[in-house]
Amino acid sequence: MATRDEVSRKSLAVLLKEAKFKIFDVNLRKPHYDIDRLLETMKQSDMVKLNDDELYELAAAYGSPYHSIEQNISYLVELTGVKILCVTLGSHGAVLYKDGELYRHCGFRVKVVDTVGSGDSFLGGLTYKLLNNAPPQEAIAFACALGALVASRHGATADISLEEIEAFMYPA
Repeated sequence: MATRDEVSRKSLAVLLKEAKFKIFDVNLRKPHYDIDRLLETMKQSDMVKLNDDELYELAAAYGSPYHSIEQNISYLVELTGVKILCVTLGSHGAVLYKDGELYRHCGFRVKVVDTVGSGDSFLGGLTYKLLNNAPPQEAIAFACALGALVASRHGATADISLEEIEAFMYPA
């Protein structure tokens, strides 16, 4: 959304020059994006997060001959030079590329009440863990747990403590 108009694009360009760690949450919304601008933004990012539909759409648009999630992740990483790429799979978890390795988590089973905010919470949890030097597998598990907990509640900004996330991840 930040690249839809010229004023926002210019503001983002200024901020990107100053940012120490740049995260791009793709969020494709037809017809409100330009495929070339997306590629340039990914190239400027340290971390890209997208869902599986977005992965396949972008990979195809950029000429990927591949079909699997793993192959298309590798294709986009090679094309963009991004250091960290995460693909969410809805209730089926996520795949994380970091340091040349792929990490997977199958997600957590919850009764879904409201998915609004779960993707943003997932990204916040993943970022929190990675910036605090957690191992990638721990980071993706934590992100999946937080996203699932948010989806199990009403509203996009559920109040969830670190202790609650840990208890959810590792029940007694």
